[in-house]
Amino acid sequence: MRPRPALLLCAALMTTALGSVPATAAPPEALSSTGSQPYASYWYPDTILTWDPATDPDARFNRSRVPLQPRSSDPALKANANSRTGEGKIASLVSFGPTSNNPSQGSQDPNYYAFGYWQYVDKLVFWGGSAGEGLILAPNSTVIDAAHRNGVKVYGTVFLPPTAYGGQLQWVRDFVQKSGSRYPVADKMAQAAQYYGFDGWFINQETDGGDAALATELRNLMQYTRTQSATEFMWYDAMTESGSVNWQNALTSANDAFLQDGGNRVADSMFLNFGWSASGLNSSRDRARSLGRSEYELYSGIDTEANGYNTGVSWDALFPPNQPHVTSLGLYRPEWTWKSSTDRADFYAKDSRYWVGANGDPSDTATTSSWKGLATYVAESTPITAKPFVTSFNTGHGDFYNSGGARAATGGWNNLSLQDVPPTYRWLVSSTGTRLTPSIDFTDAYEGGSSLRLSGRLDAANTVRLYQTRLPVAADSKLSVVVKTPTAGATNLKAAVSFTDAPTAFTTLDLGSTSGGGWERKTLDLSAYAGRAVAQIGLQASAPTTVASYDVKIGQISLYDGAVDASAAPTALTVLGATDVSATRKSLRLAWTASAGGAPVDHYELYRRNPDGTRTFLGATPDDAYFVPQLDRAGSESATTVEVEAVSTEYGRSTAATTSVSWTGTPAESNLALNRPATASGRCNANEGPAKAVNGSVSGGNSDKWCTLTSSKWLEVDLGAAHPLSHFTVKHAAAGGESSSWNTRDFTIQVRSSSADAWTTVATVTGNTAATTTHPVNTTARYVRLVITRPTQTTDPAARIYEFEAWGA
Repeated sequence: MRPRPALLLCAALMTTALGSVPATAAPPEALSSTGSQPYASYWYPDTILTWDPATDPDARFNRSRVPLQPRSSDPALKANANSRTGEGKIASLVSFGPTSNNPSQGSQDPNYYAFGYWQYVDKLVFWGGSAGEGLILAPNSTVIDAAHRNGVKVYGTVFLPPTAYGGQLQWVRDFVQKSGSRYPVADKMAQAAQYYGFDGWFINQETDGGDAALATELRNLMQYTRTQSATEFMWYDAMTESGSVNWQNALTSANDAFLQDGGNRVADSMFLNFGWSASGLNSSRDRARSLGRSEYELYSGIDTEANGYNTGVSWDALFPPNQPHVTSLGLYRPEWTWKSSTDRADFYAKDSRYWVGANGDPSDTATTSSWKGLATYVAESTPITAKPFVTSFNTGHGDFYNSGGARAATGGWNNLSLQDVPPTYRWLVSSTGTRLTPSIDFTDAYEGGSSLRLSGRLDAANTVRLYQTRLPVAADSKLSVVVKTPTAGATNLKAAVSFTDAPTAFTTLDLGSTSGGGWERKTLDLSAYAGRAVAQIGLQASAPTTVASYDVKIGQISLYDGAVDASAAPTALTVLGATDVSATRKSLRLAWTASAGGAPVDHYELYRRNPDGTRTFLGATPDDAYFVPQLDRAGSESATTVEVEAVSTEYGRSTAATTSVSWTGTPAESNLALNRPATASGRCNANEGPAKAVNGSVSGGNSDKWCTLTSSKWLEVDLGAAHPLSHFTVKHAAAGGESSSWNTRDFTIQVRSSSADAWTTVATVTGNTAATTTHPVNTTARYVRLVITRPTQTTDPAARIYEFEAWGA
């Protein structure tokens, strides 16, 4: 029976769902003066021939500046006794978005596949391509940045689909067209990989009707490209050497020339189709060896797009117990963990189960499920092999952005370019008593949108292994930990480090006490250990007496030499283009000249300067160009100052380069709360969050509202900057079609200009019965807050707000 060609389904269905037609790129001159959203590049074989990064206005925003980091893996430190090092690897084929809709540098949506288990992956394929959008998809910069920071190679995708899904044999012929001895499409693919900074291409050729000559040309194209550049290839087991499409599910005499053609290396690896068997994998291993190639350059595919960790897999055939791995593993669509999730917590729980098993502990993957977690088979690798090392446990998405422990912006976001190297072990906790629970906390952060939290009952020493490293200690090396405790007093926490000469034995250094006033930095001198190398970094919690509710947040861990060094300031900050979204909102394309001198740059941060002198975070990137999706006018200001500063690899900060963005006309009064970041005391269910109260709609049904049952009931909106306000409008239950008996009875409206200010009450209402209320004010504020003291006319405890509007200029 013909095997199911699973690799084509995503792209084909995506084309059907979007009703796409071949895209026609706007000429560069039409975009060069705008501030429109840039996207990852995608082409057909004929359109890539005209691509030139010098004239593509989006190209600059898709460049990765993060080099591929070297990795190491110490067998003595592997979490799972069954896992193996230096054998089978994992390739991950992931669709982060539709082919034509992968934002170059993240977006304002926190709901994103923020992958965090890089320690088990060797290669990531940026999956996509469709007959209706484009066949050749280059990865965006955020994915390349995150992968390279973790030592993972990134490949773009070439998808040549079956004719049943819109494929055309002419596209394959166009792909391998020649000009003299050159393959022009291959030259452009190599140019794209070099310019954007990724490592290679996954070739998925499933268009039938070819012949042996066409198959030979595909092999020649890959060999040609290898002689011209460092571009790598992974070949999918579909087309055979005869030119027909016939999935082998193994390395056979029908397809092995795509891997090795006599003495010529063709592809760097091959993805074997999903219908493999134990005997087929064994024969594939033997054939690879006979060709002088490693069996671990074969990635045996499993399709988890539909069922995730409920997928049946013959694990013992691939990774036989107590024996060498037979081949490597190819994962198709592991982002099932995100796409099937109901919320962020569900995603993180599913992702943990997928990668480290049902127990959330890579050392203990015992379960009745056949899916034991990939940590069972493949040992962790670490890219932390050079100083400085800094992590703020930033996952690359969140609901706000903090800088130095202070709120720099509110509102959701995703940007994997800003993701720190995730902990190597999630989670490894040893204790003779109750084990604490480590978790990623999205309610607070020192840098970014998340931090590490240790919580639970502390009745015995707990050692939490976090990072495997290989960091030499010098005479001036320091280990710094930023912590926050709920109250003043002892942290009951120590930094724990081991060294490569005794990698499993921890040395602890006490972090002492805190004042309980917020984030506090504890810097530890490592000079006593000069000449040794740190093998692990962790934490140890212990207390003289039991702490029933231990709760500590860790905002940053860093290991560096000497003083914290700053980078030189960037220069020549320039607005490449601006788009007026409204009279009071713009999107911008910005660029600058990278820092020259000082400490190496980790990333650049962009801010707007507010009229009151404070700053609001606009975004960040390791690159020298950035798209700002939303710059809001503050009141009637005629110009807004935008700043960019360099943040060094040790988190020293440069002075800022600045530019000015002009506004024209007198802004008309509008609802400044519309679609602004909103937070609240709680929600009645997942569909009734605070964003529903600022979406401009009351007609979306009974769930088109913010609802809460919390004892303290409040809704807060960040207007982005301080604005003069003339009135507030509140739309209660009956405005959305519910009973008037549920209209809010008693409430106040409060304002403040900065998050450090106290709230000022500007309106107090008691005994209201109306569905819509209007409250005139004469004030200026950035933050506005609705506080409900009596939610209904009855004893019903739920507050129901369909819209909370703040009107002003």
